[in-house]
Amino acid sequence: VQLQASGGGLVQGGDSLRLSCTIRGSRNSIDVSGWYRQAPGKQRELVAQISRDGSPTYAEAVKGRFTVSRDNAATIFSLQMNSLNPEDTAVYYCNAQDRWCKGHWGQGTLVTVSS
Repeated sequence: VQLQASGGGLVQGGDSLRLSCTIRGSRNSIDVSGWYRQAPGKQRELVAQISRDGSPTYAEAVKGRFTVSRDNAATIFSLQMNSLNPEDTAVYYCNAQDRWCKGHWGQGTLVTVSS
């Protein structure tokens, strides 16, 4: 399984941004797809994830602002980020966990939110 993330960039506070992650390989083995982020000097944290049945989970800090989704073919999953603020500045990583509980990571994509 290989993941390719895209969509990061520099935006102003209050703006929106959409990240996408393309899954290549044994995508049918993926049980959970998600997004993590790592801000400077901080540990990587879970932002949002979506399970095989489509159930989403969000970190408290992004509830109501971010939406995780997945296409029906499970080839692309996305993170729609609205009402961005400077605290959302981080490198965002997509992640997919397969049925054997192995995690697969995409390369990070930088999101910078200016105040």
